[in-house]
Amino acid sequence: MFKRILVATDGSTLSRKAVASAISLAATHEAELLAVTVVPRYPTSYFEGAVGFSPDEIATIEGRWAQDAQKKLDAVSERARAAGVQVKTASLSSDLVAEALIAAAKKHKCDLIVMASHGRKGLNRLLMGSETQHVLTHSTLPVLVLR
Repeated sequence: MFKRILVATDGSTLSRKAVASAISLAATHEAELLAVTVVPRYPTSYFEGAVGFSPDEIATIEGRWAQDAQKKLDAVSERARAAGVQVKTASLSSDLVAEALIAAAKKHKCDLIVMASHGRKGLNRLLMGSETQHVLTHSTLPVLVLR
């Protein structure tokens, strides 16, 4: 039924559950897995929360974030290969997480997006929104949300 499944990961506990389910689903359907993580850019203006680092310091911080993201993707890749699932990984740099995930799914011709729900509740969810909710409402692909 599915040929290519995108799984979004941020390394959180809920995300690891989504990865495990996506690997199992990919193995069942003999589908390829695309593991994606989205790395934010460092804020550059006062209104975004910038602290006033130099461009070199910002590049160092963003480089560290990219390395951490790659470690998460490598862990997913190792788990998928151990389960006999073909896997590709992509680390995306964007402040628009949901849009980046949807664009990656389209670019790689995925037929399913698997992602975790988040842990925010109440006022935080209302103020900050939900990337999962955004993907659910804007994706033309099926989305499997795991808790």
